[in-house]
Amino acid sequence: MTTIIDGKKLAQNLNDQTKARVATLRNQGIVPGLAVIIVGDDPASAIYVRNKHRKAEQLGIKSVVRRLPATITQADLLAVVADYNQDATIHGILVQSPLPQGLDEAAVINAIAPDKDVDGFHPLNVGKMFANVPGHYPVSCTPRGIMTMLESLNVPLRGKHALVVGRSNIVGRPMAALLLNADMTVTITHKCGANLHDLAIAADVLVVATGVTHLIKAEDVKPGAIVIDVGMDRDEQGHLTGDVDFDRVKDRAAAISPVPGGVGPMTIATLMRQTVDLCEWSEQRANQ
Repeated sequence: MTTIIDGKKLAQNLNDQTKARVATLRNQGIVPGLAVIIVGDDPASAIYVRNKHRKAEQLGIKSVVRRLPATITQADLLAVVADYNQDATIHGILVQSPLPQGLDEAAVINAIAPDKDVDGFHPLNVGKMFANVPGHYPVSCTPRGIMTMLESLNVPLRGKHALVVGRSNIVGRPMAALLLNADMTVTITHKCGANLHDLAIAADVLVVATGVTHLIKAEDVKPGAIVIDVGMDRDEQGHLTGDVDFDRVKDRAAAISPVPGGVGPMTIATLMRQTVDLCEWSEQRANQ
């Protein structure tokens, strides 16, 4: 019997935990704060920011949305980031991507204080994650959410083989690092990689994040594998679908995440969790 990994339910459980942590902090006079910077008027970005803002408010997190024009200069954008770096009421800073043409996204990420880097994109935090450094630091929210999904299955990962299909800095690369940190043997490829079928059919855990509709077919999946679909695509009829042919693959997999209702809710829930993490870690440093 295939387990359908219910990302909505897992996200609700995580949000309930986060809300309780926020309540504890508020009882101490501490309010976790999240600043989201959005540049320009990209419709998809506006939806993502609205969803994050709404969820933060539901959980009791102070949410500040700073909307900036697409014509803003690099220097002025960096100045906004610098202001939030110095703002003691803000514990997490997020710059919504993509940025308009002409702005240096890498420089903006580098400008965020590493201990307020709620997305886990700052090179210092990325380096700690890849080196598996002990201690407190943020990591990319989607991969961390996926690790929570895998943990919910109560299936030992150590020594198993994982394939990550996708090489983005947001999902693919950090996902491979977290799986490696979990003592898995990890292979990483991408949509242009050769021998995708041969790599996929050998994987005990398959994480797919390419943006290619139904890239992974039933014949690509090892019977009994765990399949995590990060894709968010539209088919020819305009229906929301993923990188995995869910209807056919689910009959071969031991567990599979759906699209929608899988990874997406976990990403936002993990962002909220990480905002509270940053707040708690800030308080710990202040009290040392």
